[in-house]
Amino acid sequence: MEESRESRKCSFRIAGPPKESLGELCKCTKFTKREIQVMYRTFKQDCPTGLLEEDTFREIFTRFFPYGNVNPYAHYVFKTFDHNRDEAISFKDFLQWLSLLCHGSSQEKLKWAFRLYDINHDGFITRKELSDILCSIYALIGRRTYPVIDERTLRDHCDRTFQKLDVNKDGVVTFEEFMDICARVV
Repeated sequence: MEESRESRKCSFRIAGPPKESLGELCKCTKFTKREIQVMYRTFKQDCPTGLLEEDTFREIFTRFFPYGNVNPYAHYVFKTFDHNRDEAISFKDFLQWLSLLCHGSSQEKLKWAFRLYDINHDGFITRKELSDILCSIYALIGRRTYPVIDERTLRDHCDRTFQKLDVNKDGVVTFEEFMDICARVV
């Protein structure tokens, strides 16, 4: 697998602009040609190989959240973007995920959120997975929140949220439970 990733890096570097035409990228996203061109230039500055790897993704997150620990949350988000699990995100994949998060329907965004919380991708959210994501969000924000969030408050927040989501009280949150509860709120 490493060889194929290396060969993709090389072929992308030689090929220059994305293999997909601007028209194709516009069709599979909700961005204009101009927006895609601007994003591509920025993407290539941060990812000269044409592939976004987790370390670079984390560095980008750090620019937006300089006071917190971005590592756990950036890792979880990266894993949802890296759908083929090759530890790299192409420009097209990045653009499609960004389009979904910026312009997707509530339903599409909720499906993505479920994927984020379902860390091991088994189709269920456990209390531990919910706790890990919530902890990563609080770490991302940093200690500059007011009032300061302590571990007990975080644990209580996690417990209350899990109780609301686990409608049938079987110890896991299914996709259907998640969508049903979130649809009521959204």
